[in-house]
Amino acid sequence: MTSRDRVIRALLHAPVDRAPRDLWATPEVEASRGDEVAEMQFRCPSDFLRLEPKPAKGHRAKTATSDAGEYTDAWGCVWRVTRRGGAAELIQSPLADDAAIAGYRPPFDLLESGNRAAVNQDCRASSRFVLAWTERGPFGRLQVLRGEEAALSDLGQRAGPLMTLLGAIHEFSVREMEMWAESDVDGVVLRDDWGSEQDLLLSTSLWRELFKPLYRSYCEILHAKDKFVFFHCHGYVEAIIEDLVEIGIDAVRVRLSLLDVEALAKQYRGRIAFWAEADRDLLARAAPKEIRCAVHRIRSLLDSGHGGLIAQCDWEPNACFENVAAVLEAWLPSMPGAVASR
Repeated sequence: MTSRDRVIRALLHAPVDRAPRDLWATPEVEASRGDEVAEMQFRCPSDFLRLEPKPAKGHRAKTATSDAGEYTDAWGCVWRVTRRGGAAELIQSPLADDAAIAGYRPPFDLLESGNRAAVNQDCRASSRFVLAWTERGPFGRLQVLRGEEAALSDLGQRAGPLMTLLGAIHEFSVREMEMWAESDVDGVVLRDDWGSEQDLLLSTSLWRELFKPLYRSYCEILHAKDKFVFFHCHGYVEAIIEDLVEIGIDAVRVRLSLLDVEALAKQYRGRIAFWAEADRDLLARAAPKEIRCAVHRIRSLLDSGHGGLIAQCDWEPNACFENVAAVLEAWLPSMPGAVASR
């Protein structure tokens, strides 16, 4: 069974030899602990090949002169990176002034200059499941363009200029989905952060009115070309998982540590695949034995040996090698009835 076969069977809720693995090492970990990352990839190779667009930078972009510093992205947002491999912090939103919205156009040149031939070559050369990552989703894009407070306020009021901007962002996203749909990738990741650790950042009714139709259209574009659709979201989003199932999301990545996993298993097992993120707090502070117990609990609830699970792990700087190894190895052997495989 190739990695591609394994992921597809998991997404189709078919019997599979083991849960597909998906390890993400942050840029900071890769930069400072490259030997450990290489060792982990040798021990537990990922079943995914992650692809991002390979376009020109766009006419608004201004890169930093070193690994740390300020830079402007293709949308005109200004970011600051304080250390090599560290996360970028938004320091200036280009549309904070209402007057700037009317003449703003998304950077369509990012999509027009993408090298689809290189993407397809990468797909043909790999036996792994090729997963393409999209640009930031409409809700997150509104927040960085306008500033979080202004975006939330405008959404609540259905402000005219903000709705015009949302329409322009949606047009960009549609073109991006069409680009990936015409490529040879196996699946596409949609991403937006709708939740805090306690609740959605906007009301469920507002989400369903404004954003659910947008994501339904992205799923339709991708499914029409036989692409699997993944969704990546932070925070507490239990209130809209049923909506994600309805619009056709094939796999969802949520923080299971924030949700009632027993309730999720009863309602959604066999209906949507869970991209099962390891508990970051445990990775940072727990012993390997406790981590293995946590993974086994998730498996006991969600893993019937008939797919529906992807073993995902974020490797952040505060997680040691032994704990990351404990997460990945806890997914082996497979549950009873399946054949264990490295």
